[in-house]
Amino acid sequence: MNHYLLVYDLTDDYLARRGEFRGVHLNLAWEAHKRGELVLGGALGDPVDTAILMFKGESPKVAEEFAKVDPYVTNGLIRKWTVRPWMTVVGELAANPVRP
Repeated sequence: MNHYLLVYDLTDDYLARRGEFRGVHLNLAWEAHKRGELVLGGALGDPVDTAILMFKGESPKVAEEFAKVDPYVTNGLIRKWTVRPWMTVVGELAANPVRP
């Protein structure tokens, strides 16, 4: 298993508009978590302009498929999104632990 970061670039009106779609978004996220795909997710604060969701899987497809159906994306609250592999090496959840 590898880790992948789904990075959302949020629109300027994200906070004002997210309420309409938040329930569906959170249900989608918690279902992905139950399946073991989504590890952590949330928006960065001050300013709220980026959100990061950490996925685990064999390929970036798990994160890409999430973004394609996320109501935040499909309803224009996300300016753009990217998926990047994250080489986690330290911690209990590290996909590629490296110890001294």
